Amino acid sequence: MSPPNSADKPGSPTHRVDQTQGLLRSGSIVSLMTLLSRILGFVRDQVIAIFFGAGVVTDVFLVAWKIPNFLRKLFAEGAFAQGFIPVFTEYKETGDHEQLKTLAAHVSGALLVILLIVTTLGVMLAPMLVFLFAPGFNDSAAQFELASDMLRITFPYLLCVSLLAYSGSILNTFGKFAIPSITPILLNVCMVLAAMYLAPHLSEPIVALAWGVLIAGIVQLAFQLPFLARIGLIPRPVLSLKSWRHPGVKRILKLMGPVIFGSSVAQINILLDTIIASFLAVGSLSWLYYSERLMQFPLGILGVALATVILPRLSIGATRNAHGDFSRTLDWAVKLTLLIGIPAAFGLLWLAAPLIATLFEYGSFTATDTHMTSLSLMAYALGVPAFILTKVLLPGFFSRQDTRTPVRIGVIALVSNMLYNLLLVLPMVWFDFFAPHTGLAIASALSAWQQTYMLYSRLKKDNIYRFSVDLKAFAIRVLPATLVMSVAILTTLALLQPDAGWSEMTAIQRTLGLLGIITIAVVSYASMLLALGVRPREFRSSAYE
Repeated sequence: MSPPNSADKPGSPTHRVDQTQGLLRSGSIVSLMTLLSRILGFVRDQVIAIFFGAGVVTDVFLVAWKIPNFLRKLFAEGAFAQGFIPVFTEYKETGDHEQLKTLAAHVSGALLVILLIVTTLGVMLAPMLVFLFAPGFNDSAAQFELASDMLRITFPYLLCVSLLAYSGSILNTFGKFAIPSITPILLNVCMVLAAMYLAPHLSEPIVALAWGVLIAGIVQLAFQLPFLARIGLIPRPVLSLKSWRHPGVKRILKLMGPVIFGSSVAQINILLDTIIASFLAVGSLSWLYYSERLMQFPLGILGVALATVILPRLSIGATRNAHGDFSRTLDWAVKLTLLIGIPAAFGLLWLAAPLIATLFEYGSFTATDTHMTSLSLMAYALGVPAFILTKVLLPGFFSRQDTRTPVRIGVIALVSNMLYNLLLVLPMVWFDFFAPHTGLAIASALSAWQQTYMLYSRLKKDNIYRFSVDLKAFAIRVLPATLVMSVAILTTLALLQPDAGWSEMTAIQRTLGLLGIITIAVVSYASMLLALGVRPREFRSSAYE
């Protein structure tokens, strides 16, 4: 038997190349599937905008959807995934398949009990939740009642999608990223079909969207189960007290508590915006929603994808005490964040109005809605790199099963966001200055940057991770390339935009014009990077040897 090749050992150059190439492949899969989902998401939002506009009923639905959606992002995408994957990875690395099946059975049992209780309470206490999350609706009995009725329909979505996060986390741990990342497409399809074919048959058409959300949750969960069966880990819940006493379950629950806050501060910030926006002008919730959707595009394509693929890798590095692999993985993720996140932020900033007009200004969505939505999108754009970096840095803590530190930082950022809201929004309301809903978006961006700074500072202080020299050199090259791209965008905008603005263009003119500007922006940005010495191979193989 030939001796093992030292180049294949952890930390060797060949291992680093394989590691980075594996991350790139996984990240590309997740990003591609997420891109498809986001595109369909825009189709869904276009359908909502065309059929229902940005008025009272749309505001009501967004609240009824945002409450379970907020809990989904808080528990399912945040606390559960970040608490479950490191423990599950440790069992996978150090135990056998039977131990994995036992852990999965006990976790699913405990999770199901929690979800059944929370879902039942949510349906029963729907009016109280509406009052808590959108107190501004209390001034209109019809608005409040409609929101409560729709929340009773949408709330069970939390149960389905949390079990979906459980199954997706298992698949991700086994390196199967495609299925969990493509599943959200089903949500968009179900909502579009509900708006187009169910809404005309209901006395209150907007309720069709609530039914679309619930049906989507059931369809999504059913879609993933066969893939779990293929790896022999189909959920078979153990509904007994033994589940709560299982050591793996205890550790996961212990990790989940702090992560509820630490990994989802951005979602809490957006929810606080919803509460305040319910007191502002009619349409404020819709304007924030549509601008947030565009802001979430790069965050979903890059931030969520990177966080998804690096957490299992970082967990393995932490388990094996491979500090070099751990740091290189984070460096790779931050580098991609700089490459895409910074130009994406400036692209959203300069193209806010053209994007909103091209995507949504049809039917019931007016030119005024475009203007007000573009203002909040420009504000959100300022925080895009921070939102992504937060997603990337948090796994640096969770993979080492440290959830307390992100909690402390998250709470500070959350309190800061509340203060920023008061400092920015109240003067706008009192003095009737600018657009008050924009202050909410600015506050979210500021708190995101604060959280990012604090997370990195702590990692650096604890000697866990610090930016490499190569990464800093790369950042210096990204900035002038982004400047050149911005000049190209603004120049092309000045040549293409008519005096009356994009609202006066036809749909074809808007689409072609926007695609032309984006093409010019991408070419100018990529050309400048190449001129500064950046090469694609830096992201295909290890740049940290």
